[in-house]
Amino acid sequence: MITQRAVEEGIAMEIGKTSPQYFEACSLIEMNEYDIDELGITPNTNVKVTSESGEVIVKAVIARQTCYRGLCHIRQGVWANQVVPPRTQSTGEPQYSGFPVIVEPAPNEKIKTALECVQGAVGLWKGDE
Repeated sequence: MITQRAVEEGIAMEIGKTSPQYFEACSLIEMNEYDIDELGITPNTNVKVTSESGEVIVKAVIARQTCYRGLCHIRQGVWANQVVPPRTQSTGEPQYSGFPVIVEPAPNEKIKTALECVQGAVGLWKGDE
């Protein structure tokens, strides 16, 4: 997996990271259409993405740009940060690109809001109480 920037993400960040626009722009994973089919995923449904660092629920969409088989990308931000490995290779930056993930269907799972993701990452989110 790699993380990436997108125009939609930049526009939504200016509106605010708790806005519906940011949620729509960033809580998704873009995948090759053949990979989506091979994994039994229905486009525009939720999936669970798991890495060595954690997991996140996002919406799977057919990539809007070139995305080779076996490659997927989540836009940089709150949802991607749930699975990005902390390794820096002495650069001071986490490993935003080139790390393995498992993507599996999760159509009945809820995508957390940006606030829920951040609170969960620091141990403050207690779930829907």
